[in-house]
Amino acid sequence: MESGNIHTIDLHGRQVILVGTAHVSKMSVEEVKDVIEREKPDTVCIELCQSRYQSITDANRWQNTDVVKIIKEGRALLLLANMVLSSYQKRLGKKFGINPGQEMIQAIKSAEETGAFLCLADRDIQTTMLRLWRSTGLWGKLKLFFQLLMSIFVDEELTEEDMEKMKDKDMLSAALDELSGAFPQLKSIIIDERDQYLAYKIKSAPGEKIVAVLGAGHIPGIKEELFREQNPAELTRIPPASKTTKIVGWSIPIIIIAAIVLTFSVDRATGIDQIVSWVLWNGSLGVLGAILAFAHPLAILTAFVVAPISSLSPMLAAGWFAGLTEAIVRKPSVRDFESLSEDVHTVKGFWRNKVTHVLLVVIFANLGSTVGTIIGGADVIGKFIHTYFG
Repeated sequence: MESGNIHTIDLHGRQVILVGTAHVSKMSVEEVKDVIEREKPDTVCIELCQSRYQSITDANRWQNTDVVKIIKEGRALLLLANMVLSSYQKRLGKKFGINPGQEMIQAIKSAEETGAFLCLADRDIQTTMLRLWRSTGLWGKLKLFFQLLMSIFVDEELTEEDMEKMKDKDMLSAALDELSGAFPQLKSIIIDERDQYLAYKIKSAPGEKIVAVLGAGHIPGIKEELFREQNPAELTRIPPASKTTKIVGWSIPIIIIAAIVLTFSVDRATGIDQIVSWVLWNGSLGVLGAILAFAHPLAILTAFVVAPISSLSPMLAAGWFAGLTEAIVRKPSVRDFESLSEDVHTVKGFWRNKVTHVLLVVIFANLGSTVGTIIGGADVIGKFIHTYFG
């Protein structure tokens, strides 16, 4: 039986009921409640992983965030992207007087009230983000980041009727197709792979009757995947960084160092000029990035000192050290974490909030150092060529 957003499937003698929802919709919340109370399933599967489950059930989650640890682990950009997406969804929710993910909260509550087993059926969000990040080149990362950043300041004019129309698979598919034109990995990893993982978890859930509460965009894919075989180990594997990236990452510092050493052996004065040029371009543009992020003077000084050194190692980044200094000197307070959802979608709030401010220092100092590496490296190579072939 299929009715609107509810799809009932006979899966080898077991009954699976898929409930398609819009993540910011009062009607979806009511529909989830009605289906679970009426069907009284053995298991309720929800489109959440453990970390997302904790984020919507723990109001104090931001207060427990260790910004310094996040920077040390190199996850600053991923955290920023997550905050931008969360803020965007919450902003839409405020327009309709409902919290984002309220349909999932209702599913959790209804499962508890009916005695159903609760299954967290989604793949861990960090796994999804890392698979996306590792499959995207440098230019793709920059495009994705700036599109996410720009979404903070776009005020979507959507009516509640528009939100309900988003349940229609044709409209949603069209939107995904348009987005995947610019980022083909986005649909494959965020939608298609998760369809497979969600289907695997639904099939593995205990009981004879299962209700699965899912975003409407997953319904068509999951209906097909339920009758296919999945490889959960492959779907949760974090791909290593590409060999090309590693080769390029180590080739640049080797070439720069070799050019300076060879030039120094022939013309000491030019070799010294190369070193000065490398230090000044890297340090100055790292400083410029930190200044653009309104970093603390000590963080700015850190960017200048570290940038020329970190640019010679793909394992280090000037922004990490500048950001760590910023986080230590201007340690984020509980209030900063509590006001994140509001501050993150205004320019003033983004720079004022100490959490996002630290992340901006990391990103801008890294961008400055990267540009400095390109310009400084070109100058070093130019002086080498002039010395040997000029």
